[in-house]
Amino acid sequence: MPEASQTVTDSRLVRLGYHGSTTVVSDIIRLAGRDEAAVRLSEYDIGDPFAEVRAGRQDVMIAKFAVREPDLFTTRTLTEDARAVVVAADHPLAARDHVSVEDVAAYDCFDRPGDFPAYVWDEVVPPHTPAGRPLHRRHRVSAVPEMMRLVATGAGVHLSVISLADLAPAGVRVVPVHDLPPAPVTLAWPRERELPPHVREFIAAAEQEAAR
Repeated sequence: MPEASQTVTDSRLVRLGYHGSTTVVSDIIRLAGRDEAAVRLSEYDIGDPFAEVRAGRQDVMIAKFAVREPDLFTTRTLTEDARAVVVAADHPLAARDHVSVEDVAAYDCFDRPGDFPAYVWDEVVPPHTPAGRPLHRRHRVSAVPEMMRLVATGAGVHLSVISLADLAPAGVRVVPVHDLPPAPVTLAWPRERELPPHVREFIAAAEQEAAR
């Protein structure tokens, strides 16, 4: 009997894909009015971010920035992740309360990992600043810890989102960037797949609460 009960419980878990910090995950779960025990988290590979949800191993995934994949539905913006730059603790930008993206242009940044969509990466690390200065996208890594290790050496900086501060080791600082718009956060899932009712309810509740 306990085993059967566990199977019923598992069948109603929302298999939620995410990447990086779980701060935004908690925000989405709160918007949906669910307990974290109702969600099974799995982290997707940033080099191929949509593979797990497309393969059906995740019901729905958290996406940031403007995802425009023809085979995926996305919700309205549910929350936002402010922009920031990840730098070494002894970097010239590290002691500031906030910086401009124009300041970031003086340093080597990161290029898109793996098969990450180029059009989305152009929002993460724009080719140019608003003033027209090029952002030099030179480094390529496949995971956040690898990026953090390289940043800690002073070899480059990573233009990203403020939630990465949750994952920053002692030798790294995450500094807000005040003149880039925050990253919109949505949920995404395949158009061709009929979602289970409890997953549809999770998505609808999050959208409804975000609209208030």
